[in-house]
Amino acid sequence: MDAQVLARWQFGITTVYHFFFVPVTLGTAWLVAVMETRWLRTKDVQWLRMTKFFAKLFLINFAAGVVTGIVQEFQFGMNWSEYSRFFGDIFGAPLALEALVAFFLESTFIGIWIFGWDRLSGPVHNLMIYLTALGGTISAVFILAANAFMQNPAGATYNNGRAELVDFSMLFTNPFFIAAFSHQIPAALMVSGGLLAGVAGWKLAKVAKEAPEGTVHPDAGIWRKTAKMGAYVLLVASIAVMGSGHYQAQVGAKFQPMKLAASEGLLDTQTAAGFAIVGIYTQERDAEGITRVTEVFSWEVPYVLSVLAFNDPNAEVQGINDLTEQYLTDGHRAWDGSRNQLQEEFSSELAQLSVDPVPNVMVSFWSFRMMMGLGFVSMGIALLILWFTRKGGTPPTNNLWKYTMGTLPFFPLIANSFGWILTEMGRQPWIIYGVLPTWTANSPNVGAASVLTSMIAYTLVYGIIAVVVLKLFFTYIAKGLPDVSPPKVRTDDDAPLSFAY
Repeated sequence: MDAQVLARWQFGITTVYHFFFVPVTLGTAWLVAVMETRWLRTKDVQWLRMTKFFAKLFLINFAAGVVTGIVQEFQFGMNWSEYSRFFGDIFGAPLALEALVAFFLESTFIGIWIFGWDRLSGPVHNLMIYLTALGGTISAVFILAANAFMQNPAGATYNNGRAELVDFSMLFTNPFFIAAFSHQIPAALMVSGGLLAGVAGWKLAKVAKEAPEGTVHPDAGIWRKTAKMGAYVLLVASIAVMGSGHYQAQVGAKFQPMKLAASEGLLDTQTAAGFAIVGIYTQERDAEGITRVTEVFSWEVPYVLSVLAFNDPNAEVQGINDLTEQYLTDGHRAWDGSRNQLQEEFSSELAQLSVDPVPNVMVSFWSFRMMMGLGFVSMGIALLILWFTRKGGTPPTNNLWKYTMGTLPFFPLIANSFGWILTEMGRQPWIIYGVLPTWTANSPNVGAASVLTSMIAYTLVYGIIAVVVLKLFFTYIAKGLPDVSPPKVRTDDDAPLSFAY
């Protein structure tokens, strides 16, 4: 492998790993805030115990997310200097705002929340965790805005050998930003809802089994309420994900028809195009270096893809072969034949490069189906939780239920990761869609040995972090709800701060 391929592997490994923590942080912060609000309103100390229980898990995840996320920014300068040179004037703005506005907001107020239990009044303390959650959401705004430009580089011009932003508002009115933000936030709530439902469902079954016959464990009620809360969040967020995902597919059909065709295994342009439930495809490059895709097997449901892409069962959807010929003849074009300003201005230079426009079809195809499949499995389990806990009921206490609850948090989490794999792998061969090929964007003076060494080091360190995080999660979950009493606000300003966990 050359340095460019290794750099892609390194960024892929570290990004996918980091993204395991992102949706947990985004969603769980809001749910912990709601739990504290319920305690303040009901004065039920069980909600305070639940707040502090899930706050521990949130803080462990938050710390791991910060550590693993820092590495991403260094890679732009180390492994992708040509990308940074070409795109840095644009990418740097939302990245800087993410650090200066969102992360400072998040990190400041989470510190006040941790140390302020007996320093602030209840409503003010509760406000701190809401501001923390808001900071995480604003962070997602800036990161998604930067990524949306890579998907659809609108609002920029080509000048002095690099991209320059001419309309800052286009970062946030870009159709890809609107689609991604409306999709990612409920997707994160799916993860956090799954975490609540899975942990609480498992603990509810455990305490029900441990309670002497004819009695009810004192914690059963709060575990039941939390399991139902998580299941409802998971279900409602899933519905929002499906709606925003449909919109995202339509944006992709208009601006990235090749990605849509690859994710559906659609080789030839079709009207009334069907959706392939399963499929196997092979691809190999011809003598000119252009990928040719062959279908081995597929099972389709008629009309569904046309509805997904254009809300019309008889709509025409472009296929890989026709899009490939179009690119070779006239360069990159959107569905309606248009290009944005940067794509148009850079097209003459791009014509001098030999670009294979077809992404990895099998990765795109199966990432999409794994994302959807795991999401539907999560919804099914949430419905089971609500069914078994209705009218004060207790779920089964057998091992099958415990294993189901133990794996539930991972289903929406892994679905999130497959969604991002589709987003980024389906964009290939472009690092900036229709403008800059990925293979032109790596650092020319960084050799394969250096990239391989750092990739191995990061992978080993990240593996250690994974073991530590999972160990801490399992340890605190096993301990159960902490013994707490409502905090009293201290009046001694000189008393040392105390860590609440």
